Amino acid sequence: MSMKIIVGAQWGDEGKGKIVDLLSEDVDIVARYQGGANAGHTVVVNGKTYILHLIPSGILHPKVTCIIGNGVVLDPQAFIDELSLLESHGIDVRGRIFISHNAHLIMPYHKLIDSLNEQGTSKIGTTGRGIGPAYIDKFARVGIKIVDLLHRDLLVKKIKSNIEDKNLLLSRIYNSSMIDVDEIVDTYLQYDKQLDEFIKDTSLYLNQALKAGKAILAEGAQGAMLDVDFGTYPFVTSSNPTSGGACTGLGVSPTSIGSVIGVAKAYTTRVGNGPFPTELKDSLGETLRKIGGEYGATTGRPRRCGWLDLFSLRYSAMVNGIQEIALTKLDVLDDFDAIKVCVGYKYNNKLLKSFPLDLCTIEDIEPVYESLPGWKENIAGARNYSSLPGKCRSYIEFIEKYLEVPVKIVSVGATREHTIVR
Repeated sequence: MSMKIIVGAQWGDEGKGKIVDLLSEDVDIVARYQGGANAGHTVVVNGKTYILHLIPSGILHPKVTCIIGNGVVLDPQAFIDELSLLESHGIDVRGRIFISHNAHLIMPYHKLIDSLNEQGTSKIGTTGRGIGPAYIDKFARVGIKIVDLLHRDLLVKKIKSNIEDKNLLLSRIYNSSMIDVDEIVDTYLQYDKQLDEFIKDTSLYLNQALKAGKAILAEGAQGAMLDVDFGTYPFVTSSNPTSGGACTGLGVSPTSIGSVIGVAKAYTTRVGNGPFPTELKDSLGETLRKIGGEYGATTGRPRRCGWLDLFSLRYSAMVNGIQEIALTKLDVLDDFDAIKVCVGYKYNNKLLKSFPLDLCTIEDIEPVYESLPGWKENIAGARNYSSLPGKCRSYIEFIEKYLEVPVKIVSVGATREHTIVR
């Protein structure tokens, strides 16, 4: 059995949580491959809303095993809090969640440095969860892995060495108070006791599952346009949400990948700073935000809203190898007389042939739009494709034709039932 990958095809917040939950009904394992507690996947089941940050949305299906891979940076307290939340709702999580022993830990100094960085003049617009500084330490080869918790002497040595460096940074650059070494060591050794039952060699586990014919769904956090290599750098996340990140983030081979599903909203949103060519800064943007409930699941920040950007979406489809689209929040567009779609970018009055990755260009481009008629009907009750209004189907088919990728799933509301599978 091969593995399916779910990727966010835009700037995150596309509704991946709902789509992962929907597809989890037919899989054995759901595995998260990158990011951290900066993600916010919202799922509505039986009238209850669950907002998950680290644990894959598949946990809401009782027979599914969930994996947090080595590509994730783990905040132990956030994980423990999420476990408690799920258990308070009567969801059995014991024996169903495993964390890679090779994943890196988010430390208190990562969060502190993250928040201090965002107080400067060059803000990225991070969630302040310590994600970026944790990845910096990982690639500087001074990170703390979960497996380090098993070796107290080594753990103490690594933490003390790190904190010496961080305290110099905090005191001399940020003029901030310094960190207590012993307190952190004691706290993380306590975390070890709480995390112990969940720790596993998840790469081995997943490869054995593939060999045994198990069905696996790999989920990324954030979106492809926030990828540190292929997104709108530097206004990106610190890892690889693109489909290629699944291999390094889970320890599986590219030959195990069977298909890639891209999740995209019927319009576009973005949280934080950075270029957003189709952003609507007028009353139309505010209407999209209000109808769509566009506020960050992790931070509560209002999302920037705009028309669907097919030019960037086609780039995302290419980079990820997307073979089918799950189109979400189509119902948000029910009341619009006309709906614009970006089909190209102009720079210096010339049409661009490819998506620009240099900041100077993308911040100065002019989107080229086509206008499509709105359907002006409530589509929340539609349960099959033919029952959608003709103009609504035309909108979907316009997207398919432009991307040359079929739209296989259409979401017309928040719950599992509000979904059309073609």
